[in-house]
Amino acid sequence: MTYQETLDFLFNALPMFQRVGTSAFKKDLSNTWALCEHLGNPQEKFKSVHIAGTNGKGSSSHAIAAVLQQAGYKTGLYTSPHLKSFTERIRINGVEIPQEEVILFVEENKAFLEVLKPSFFEMTVAMAFWYFAKKEVDIAIIEVGMGGRLDSTNVIKPELSLITNIGWDHMQYLGDTLPKIAGEKAGIIKEKIPVVISQTQKECHHVFLEKAAEMQAPIVFADEKWKVVRVPDKEIQPVSSEACYEIHSNGNTNYLKFGLLGDYQVWNIPGILEVIFQLQQMGWKISQQDVEIGLSKITELTGLKGRWQILDSSPLMIADTGHNEPGIRAILSQLAKYQYGKLWMVIGMVNDKDVSKILALLPKDATYIFCEAKIPRALPAKELAEKANKYGLFGKIVPNIPEAIEYARKNASHDDLIFIGGSTFVVAEIEEL
Repeated sequence: MTYQETLDFLFNALPMFQRVGTSAFKKDLSNTWALCEHLGNPQEKFKSVHIAGTNGKGSSSHAIAAVLQQAGYKTGLYTSPHLKSFTERIRINGVEIPQEEVILFVEENKAFLEVLKPSFFEMTVAMAFWYFAKKEVDIAIIEVGMGGRLDSTNVIKPELSLITNIGWDHMQYLGDTLPKIAGEKAGIIKEKIPVVISQTQKECHHVFLEKAAEMQAPIVFADEKWKVVRVPDKEIQPVSSEACYEIHSNGNTNYLKFGLLGDYQVWNIPGILEVIFQLQQMGWKISQQDVEIGLSKITELTGLKGRWQILDSSPLMIADTGHNEPGIRAILSQLAKYQYGKLWMVIGMVNDKDVSKILALLPKDATYIFCEAKIPRALPAKELAEKANKYGLFGKIVPNIPEAIEYARKNASHDDLIFIGGSTFVVAEIEEL
């Protein structure tokens, strides 16, 4: 098989939640267990950290992987969805799985896959475990796809688990209240395996305490131990590659340079620091210098893209993959700190979410360019514009994303600000990324 034929098999023969939505969602782990057994249970052959949460799990996964990598460990990293290429999902020390390995996995297991008919995500998780075991990684950071309890990644027995936060997302699968959603995320808590919660939220606090008690799992609410404050920039530096934070813990104050610029990282950093601390206590050799260098060079070490990424400075152009209500609130809060002439919003969304809450938050004084990603799940740009108009949001419909960005760039003044987002899949089609 060629690489393209292999990708066609992965994407077309089997449903993929990120592209098609509901029809790809499965409510049990039987296929994943069957796949793992067929492959010789690779998930048992490496150490891991398991990471769930509504927002922040991708940033946290990359940050922890960067520190372990900097400390000299052969570090696997499994994340989803990918932005540009399928191979981004599976990395070792920041290097994507080679195309030949993707082909080999499908060729070796094609007959079994055609009988079992696993989902795209189930197959990708199995491929990651197979590759990490084959390459004998020291440790792998495994990011949950959606939820936790029924997520395909939930067959590992990690060193420890991290849950970043709980917010409104995927309610049709995970539940219509924050405690119900928290219950699904808490499904990754394993018997006697420590769990870290990045952000204390009163609606969900009892859910995690009860599940941890049931599983006899030590639990730490990281933001009660690590107080993190963003050090304000004297003036926003558009081309700055790192943000500075003040860290208060055990009566000490330290400063941390963090290689991701979004202000919302203030919610992720306590969990990241607590996971690193607990790994150190378990005997993983991670020096303070490893922590400092790893966290300041996350993107260089792991290849993370699309998190408050500055694409241009005149006009200032920023992309961010935040796409649910808490993510959009964080984006708008940070945009408010910039000084600009006019705000341009290049926005696209998916068709299986209630977009009304997000549209109600967006600024009415911005000029909108409504676009749509090239996936079946995309909300048509015309339909998005019609919904947005009801909330007083107006602009132009340019469905093609590169053309929408080019339109904004041609019409914006040098002191304007162009924001691109609303969906991971919009950010994925930015040619500059």
